[in-house]
Amino acid sequence: MELDISTDSLPVYEVLASETRLNIIKLLGKEKRNISEIATALNLSNAIITRHIQKMEAANIIKSEKVPGKSGVQKLVFLSVDDIHISFPEKIYHAFNLHKTELKLGHFTNFDVNPTCGLATTASIVGKPDDPKYFMDSDRVNASLLWFSKGFVEYKIPNLLQDNQHAEMLEISFELSSEFPLSNNVWPSDISIYINDIKIGVYTVPGNFSDTRGRYTPTWWNSQFSQYGLLKHLRINTLDSGMDGEPFSSITINDLKLDQNSLITLKFAVESDSPNVGGLTLFGKGFGNHDQDILVNLYYIDD
Repeated sequence: MELDISTDSLPVYEVLASETRLNIIKLLGKEKRNISEIATALNLSNAIITRHIQKMEAANIIKSEKVPGKSGVQKLVFLSVDDIHISFPEKIYHAFNLHKTELKLGHFTNFDVNPTCGLATTASIVGKPDDPKYFMDSDRVNASLLWFSKGFVEYKIPNLLQDNQHAEMLEISFELSSEFPLSNNVWPSDISIYINDIKIGVYTVPGNFSDTRGRYTPTWWNSQFSQYGLLKHLRINTLDSGMDGEPFSSITINDLKLDQNSLITLKFAVESDSPNVGGLTLFGKGFGNHDQDILVNLYYIDD
């Protein structure tokens, strides 16, 4: 599950703000339980536990099912999420000027992918799944979802810097997960990120998520398939590279030699010699939890 700091996420935060509900989560982390079992374990009444369970179900933290029991049908509750990520707003660098570019997922200029793989627009799958040739289908430029188990996709970004402008920071944001047939919340994958053929670093995405439906994922897309990813912010400045505010590598923006190239090359790769070859899914506008494609912000100062 991915959260932000909007009011839409408040029900989950309210669930987590209760010691009793945290204890219920700990119990359900071991096995499915009915209301009476939870009440006994926590030394509380069934009525109190029922109110807590209702609040947790409303926040999509847990789900329930009815199964035959000793005295008839009983309600069992269980966790519906095993991981929660919180996205904070982007930082705004007021001291810098900005060139902004938005890349649609299907506007890649080079690729080499292996099944499972495919593309989808907000209306339908492009061609047939698991056949790399459809990555050259004419409709691929409209893709808002892209996935492959191994290989790479590469994009060309116009370098809008003028002769009197000096790059201070390159920021790229994108929503991604790993790739797994149907879905698997615990399926790590090492994603190598290259800019101008320089390996910036490797980000290990923890899984391919379908525990809840993506906020913008079309209704026709099967709930068992990838629903959303994690929104990542890669920032390369004059000192180093960071991912979501954490150190990522020692590569600096000067290493990219932006002043020598009219285009900026961006590549996402799942390499066969990585420890976790778990594929890649990229989410664009109309899929996932963030209604955006790949956003590229180039911050600069005038010389």
